[in-house]
Amino acid sequence: MRESAYPHIGATDKMTRKTALITGAARGIGLATTKLMLERGWKVAMIDRDSEELATASRDLENAAPFECDVSVPTQVDATVPAILEKFGGLDAVVNNAGVAQFGPMEETDFRTWRTVMETNLDGVFLISQATIPALKASGGSIVNIASISGLRASTLRVAYGTSKAAVIHLTKQQAAELGEHGVRANCVCPGPVRTKLAMAVHSQDIIDAYHDAIPLNRYGSEMEIAEVIAFLCSEQASYVTGQVIASDGGFDSTGIGLPALRGSS
Repeated sequence: MRESAYPHIGATDKMTRKTALITGAARGIGLATTKLMLERGWKVAMIDRDSEELATASRDLENAAPFECDVSVPTQVDATVPAILEKFGGLDAVVNNAGVAQFGPMEETDFRTWRTVMETNLDGVFLISQATIPALKASGGSIVNIASISGLRASTLRVAYGTSKAAVIHLTKQQAAELGEHGVRANCVCPGPVRTKLAMAVHSQDIIDAYHDAIPLNRYGSEMEIAEVIAFLCSEQASYVTGQVIASDGGFDSTGIGLPALRGSS
């Protein structure tokens, strides 16, 4: 048998039964990531503030445990993280996926709306990350923050959402810079348009067609495609990857504001 090119990597994730904490785990990308990590032998602490949806999502999942928590509330985070550590004994990965999206013109975005978006999308990432740092230092674990393509490229109606996600991107780099010496990695995934139930409910056919025209792969992504990137960054296969921002977007960010009508002439 050929010797491994990575001698520092020992048993597989399935053999070591590592533990991941995933926020916003009751639906969408968070639930897809939970299921994929479980498939690969991880244990998962599922965090969400929607208790009913969380109970339904976690009901038949072996090696997963639900924890109701609003990540934007410091007292809830302070109570939940110790409970997770008590149940699982440690943490090897934290996926900060919980987020809210409220879109509207800049002039019509009141401060309460601004704060609502920031509280979950940015404050929640900070609070969960800070609370789990000691456990991640002990395990040499990793943080994966979920931002958005809206944090990389500006768009109309996204003053609060896009700004919050841009801040998450920078927070990730701060984490990588400060925690690297402790063996903790931090990376960021920026999903492009994803075919979720919510997106399909609010995107008109004109919007869908426009996205298809603007994305080089000519389609939306799937929740599982984003989950695959997250799972990789949590794994030991990404052991020398930190401080990176990965757009899982079908090439959307690479196209800038090019004219879709010209693509067919190339």
